[in-house]
Amino acid sequence: MADVEKGAPVPAAAPPAEGADAAAGGRSGGVVGAALLRWRAQDVLERSGSALRAGAWALSLLAFLVMVCNEHGDWKQFDRYEEYRYIVAVGLLAFVYTTLQLLRHGVRLTGCQDLQPKTGLLVDFAGDQVTAYLMMSALSAAIPITNRMREGADNVFTDSSAASISMAFFAFVCLALSALISGFKLAKQTYI
Repeated sequence: MADVEKGAPVPAAAPPAEGADAAAGGRSGGVVGAALLRWRAQDVLERSGSALRAGAWALSLLAFLVMVCNEHGDWKQFDRYEEYRYIVAVGLLAFVYTTLQLLRHGVRLTGCQDLQPKTGLLVDFAGDQVTAYLMMSALSAAIPITNRMREGADNVFTDSSAASISMAFFAFVCLALSALISGFKLAKQTYI
């Protein structure tokens, strides 16, 4: 190889010694390298699952709060419509679920074990699935009534409803991706 800036050839590096593989972190293969790659992959999965749950936590809290604060008098009150009450209930449920999951992750970070590993994976997967489906159900129930209201009058009430539905959708996306990660971790679990 040649150094492009100086126009001079660069000497080739000597091949690593046999024992240098383990000392260099096992980047070129072997048992140690495979173990390090697996640990890194598990760490990335753990962090991304927690990050997605934190995103779902914030978004479900926003969906809940925006809809609860959506009271503008007369017919412009969220509690007059069962679709909006449903999105409030599911937003609150998703907020509580993700709060508990984040607390579980905090317990695991301190070195303590909260549940048996297989039970914990099942709880993660089932909880993410159920909460994601409930979130999708709630926002899909609220969309038609919001669209009908927006056809008649586009005002602060319908804008707030649309904002709450949008936050619920993004919370659903976070929970659905978290469910995929939980399912992957559950599928990789050994039962021996």
